[in-house]
Amino acid sequence: MSIDPRRLLGLAFASADLLVEIRDGKIDMALGAAQRIIGQSETALTGQVWRDLFAAEDQPLIDAILACADDGARRGPIVLRLSGPVERYISLVIRALPENKDRVSCAVTPGRPASPRGEDSGLHARESFDDIAKGLFEAARVTGLELELAMIEFSGLADKRAGLPKAEADALDLQVAGAVRAESHGGGAATRLSEDRFAVLRAKDDDPDTLMRRLGRVVSMDVEAHVVSLEARATPARALRALRYALDDFLREGLKDTPPMTLSEAMNRSVKRTLARAGALGVAVTQRRFDLAFQPVVSLATGLAHHHEVLVRFEDGASPFAMIRMAEEFDLIEELDHAIVEKSVQRLVQDRTGDLKLAVNVSGRTIVNESFVDHVSRTLARYDQAKGRLIFEITESAAIDDLPRANAHIQSLRAMGSMVCLDDFGSGSASFAYLQQLSLDIVKIDGRYVRELAESGRDGAMVRRLVELCKDLKIRTVAEMVETIEVEEVVRDAGVDFAQGWLFGKPADQPRPALKPGAIVKPLARRAGASESWG
Repeated sequence: MSIDPRRLLGLAFASADLLVEIRDGKIDMALGAAQRIIGQSETALTGQVWRDLFAAEDQPLIDAILACADDGARRGPIVLRLSGPVERYISLVIRALPENKDRVSCAVTPGRPASPRGEDSGLHARESFDDIAKGLFEAARVTGLELELAMIEFSGLADKRAGLPKAEADALDLQVAGAVRAESHGGGAATRLSEDRFAVLRAKDDDPDTLMRRLGRVVSMDVEAHVVSLEARATPARALRALRYALDDFLREGLKDTPPMTLSEAMNRSVKRTLARAGALGVAVTQRRFDLAFQPVVSLATGLAHHHEVLVRFEDGASPFAMIRMAEEFDLIEELDHAIVEKSVQRLVQDRTGDLKLAVNVSGRTIVNESFVDHVSRTLARYDQAKGRLIFEITESAAIDDLPRANAHIQSLRAMGSMVCLDDFGSGSASFAYLQQLSLDIVKIDGRYVRELAESGRDGAMVRRLVELCKDLKIRTVAEMVETIEVEEVVRDAGVDFAQGWLFGKPADQPRPALKPGAIVKPLARRAGASESWG
């Protein structure tokens, strides 16, 4: 068979196992290991519709790539799934042949996805997109690959979808997803942020104008895109943190201004705001520029305030939850936990009665570090009057990645006379593993199981089973978000030991007695206003 030299060029540019030429959407020629890679002979492939070889979720991706192939640019490698019951993937690089752009050269090698596939459209949820980004950052650091983040907005996409029948709207979604995936690294590093906004991780490429022109050719509507280079020297963890916060900030704040900001302006502002907030948080932690608030935790046996949970409040009124999450992401959480312990101990020293007990939150990331235990030990050694009056609540906002080490540190804290509580039990998938491997004194039941107890028999049964399990393990329980008398009665009937919520008092700048004694007070309860011991 006579082979056009330009075809040999097409084969050479990708070092392919199989070269396929496409003309008018059909296979015009196949040369190479077709049977091994695709499962059909070269002769059988010739004349077939190219897109029909691929799984339905990847056909819009193929359409998008071919629609822009005549620009002469090399596209790929992109991993696609072949059609058929057997899960088989290929890696594809395409380019229009020089001086003959009606023919597209496709270099094919065996492939496999670098990560689990996304939803039916091939786009990933934010959580799995984070995992993909982490893997790409690690690969980029090793290989020198330069990455960039592209933020893409299809103007009016939501309105257009709303005006279409469901089948046509679904087809439009697949078309848009295919166009977005075609711009991503390997065809799989893309996520939908909202109805008309998307994020794409890709190898550093052409300017945003070219990107927008390609997307506009595939999806006939106005497209806006902004590209942010990602620093190759940054560690994968730090690069991922910056990515998460930039995306979250963009979604929350990006287009609120009047008149609306451009996507480029909004993204730039989001990145700058993220870095500024992280810097301000670092200063606030280092200089102890935050205050403490105190919320009572009440014994349901006596109706008296047993201890108070310590909550942090920042000077600028920023959300404590958001700031603590940022502290975890930017490696500031251990220093913040140290600072809160210091301030809490100082508050205990100021208490002349000796009855006040305070519970401080400790991140899952902090509890695995021996330096935290050392810091608590040194602090209590300086303030002997605080011993036995400090309780530690381990939060699940950051997963504990070394449970045996965490348990060793928990036992060290208990040996110093402190109780240890697992906060928000039930909020994370790891809760039961924690309960199995950590020796604890208290478990705080997540408020979502508690809030609707009066109306939901199912949640009530859940709480009762949790309480029974904890009693078997000789662990006491706290119900949070108790806001009505009805819920208080339900958690009391379920056997819960302590309760916390607005029914008993909101967080205040000074520890205060509970606003309301329990509905049932045991005869041996001490006079109102006294504190109960941990006996």
